[in-house]
Amino acid sequence: MLDNQHAKILRQISIFLENRPGCLAQLTSVLAERGVNLRALTIADTERFGVVRIIVAENETALAALHDAGFTAKVSDVVGVEVPDRPGSLAHILTLFDGDVSVEYMYASFHAGARRPIMIMKLTPADLAVEILEQADLYEA
Repeated sequence: MLDNQHAKILRQISIFLENRPGCLAQLTSVLAERGVNLRALTIADTERFGVVRIIVAENETALAALHDAGFTAKVSDVVGVEVPDRPGSLAHILTLFDGDVSVEYMYASFHAGARRPIMIMKLTPADLAVEILEQADLYEA
């Protein structure tokens, strides 16, 4: 997902769903039918609707499938960062931003091909966040 980088901007798809039984199954079935593999997923909900945020390798295929099925979806930039698997790693990363980067939300992704857990973060400004993370030595012992 990060292609040998420790942090990079990723394209995230946000899908708006009614909060009723079966909607999430329908959404994931639509993606599966088009061969879209989910790399990360999170759901935020309210009483009436939910927002499903996904990271996939095939953004254009996923968007076409979702729109064809009548889902409302949009693409936005998020930052993916490999986080060392030890206590305090996330706290260290967040202190690097030193008030210059705002965190709107985040969620984690773990998959077999990753060297480390990946935090997906909605950060502003994203370019500055990636620059800070790439300059930091996050992985020293």
